[in-house]
Amino acid sequence: MLRALIVFGFFLLVSSVCSAQTEVEQKQINIVYGANFTKDEAQYPGASIFSKDDRQVQFEHEGADLWCDIAIFYQKENRLKAIGNIRLQQGDSVQMTSGKIDYDGNIKLAKAWENVVLENGQMTLRTDTLRFNREQQQAYYEDFGTIVDSANTLTSQIGRYFMELDKYQFLDKVHIQNPEYTVDSQQLDYYTTSKNAYMYGPSTIIGEAYKIYFERGFYDTKVESGYGIKNTRIDYNNRIIEGDSVYFDKATEFASATNNIKVTDTVNQGIIRAHYAEVFKARDSVFATKRAVSISLVEQDSLYMHGDTLMVTGKPEARILRAFRNAKFYKTDLSGKCDSIHFDQRTGITQLITEPILWNGENQMTGDSIHLISDMETEKLDSLKVLNNAFVISLDSIGKVGYNQAKGKDLFGQFVENELKIIDLIKNTEVIYYMYNDDDELIGIDKTICSEIRLIMANNDIEDITFFTNPDGDIFPEKDLPENARKLKGFIWRGDERIMTKDDIFDEDDNNITLVTIQGVNNPIDFENEDVEDGQGISKPEKPRGPPEKTSVKTTETGIVFKVQLLASYRDIPLKPEEFSGLDPLSKENFQDLIRYMYGNAASYDEALNLKLRADARGYPESYIVAYKDGERIPVSEALEYLDDE
Repeated sequence: MLRALIVFGFFLLVSSVCSAQTEVEQKQINIVYGANFTKDEAQYPGASIFSKDDRQVQFEHEGADLWCDIAIFYQKENRLKAIGNIRLQQGDSVQMTSGKIDYDGNIKLAKAWENVVLENGQMTLRTDTLRFNREQQQAYYEDFGTIVDSANTLTSQIGRYFMELDKYQFLDKVHIQNPEYTVDSQQLDYYTTSKNAYMYGPSTIIGEAYKIYFERGFYDTKVESGYGIKNTRIDYNNRIIEGDSVYFDKATEFASATNNIKVTDTVNQGIIRAHYAEVFKARDSVFATKRAVSISLVEQDSLYMHGDTLMVTGKPEARILRAFRNAKFYKTDLSGKCDSIHFDQRTGITQLITEPILWNGENQMTGDSIHLISDMETEKLDSLKVLNNAFVISLDSIGKVGYNQAKGKDLFGQFVENELKIIDLIKNTEVIYYMYNDDDELIGIDKTICSEIRLIMANNDIEDITFFTNPDGDIFPEKDLPENARKLKGFIWRGDERIMTKDDIFDEDDNNITLVTIQGVNNPIDFENEDVEDGQGISKPEKPRGPPEKTSVKTTETGIVFKVQLLASYRDIPLKPEEFSGLDPLSKENFQDLIRYMYGNAASYDEALNLKLRADARGYPESYIVAYKDGERIPVSEALEYLDDE
């Protein structure tokens, strides 16, 4: 029995030693073809020197072969120096050529210099000096490099290539050259399979009909589509679009922006501010909402126009501006509100539609419809029309007790230097007017009816009244005219509604909007614990979807499961591996109008990271990790806390 145990122990020891030796042998650099051999202890102590004959020297190390003209091989140190016409081949896909290489077999690191070229079948990298870490499958340079793939030529001062992810990380003076566009950035991550670029720091993209600047963002170089989420600006179709987050798509000729938006019309110098906007190039239109305001210059004075929704359409010389629902506007000495506003640049007519009210200085004007007409040559206010049920009211400027009033079927006003000077009221006109002497003593109250009245204004106050065609009335002492006779039929004073400043055009809801949280680009985009979709593959749904269905989640003891969300789409895609680059298992769930598609079921975050790497390698670099607790999606940070508690 004792003998058997000794033999068995000896067998284990020998097996262990053999295994260790095999492991060491596997790490040794092997000589495949040495050709000419020599030594030079004075210059290369401890090294074996091999040089080519009619065939190059060849070495092999763990799946890679190296050919060169001369090799200085330090066998004990397991490293070599290769010189002349070097070719390093790893598998069937990666090949590197250079003038010189230092290779360390212990850490599988090659330093190549002199006309270095790295190729993998999809791209070619050229640089003067390149370090190739075969252990981590990464190559990096620090002395300027050029990468050429099927779509783009990329250059940068510093670069790193992650082979397993088909990803480049560029730093310092990054440039992409394409026949359709150019890209310049401080830092850029580029995926050679998807041709997607993620940029960090000041970045500029210039296409045939657009220019984009941002300091953090994404760009799909195949279709010229992307977005920026920090200090973003797009120059597009005679407009400049700025916002916290701005999206752009060349194919659909569409751009949108979210939070703190500014859209500038570079032709007419008009500005729209809002918290959400869309720009359609083909329609030459802008749609804006969420505290939307249009700002334009009228004779050196800014005109502010607001509505729940603003829309601008038409070519630069024929813009039409519409403000819908709860529309208001303000400029010095002129403001108003109504249900909607329509401005036509060709005619210079601004229409206040549905229950309009206008304030000109202290004068309140109402009617069924109000038109403001601008002189198209001088761009100054020219005239005013109040159609049907025209009514003008102003507080008596001296006594501050009664109200001066004038009404008629229609009102026509004339502006001089943007100040309302003449008001003509026609058909069934009536007036109540408080009259004073030069000492500001009340003479009486004029109450008259006639066919037509003209009011001459000065400093937004009535200076003179002229009655036309059979006036009928009198001047009553104050004591002889009862209070109830001092107001014309239909009198409604709305002074408390008057818009006094540009801030008054916004109501409480406008001032208490909760802005959307803009997610950061996090190498690449990782929304992690936010229910915000990346929008990849979105198309309009054909019909409304039912209530959200529960995702298929593998149960664990903790109830925590991690998945990798591949995309969100309006399309209902079959859960088949062939539809998702061979990834499996797959699951999906409804979210608002979208369907989320997930890959994998992981009980730990480390396992989820491996799933994420696999998804990246299969063409989903925009994917990100999500978490579930007992089948309900929760923030990843919260899931990790659960696991820590366990």
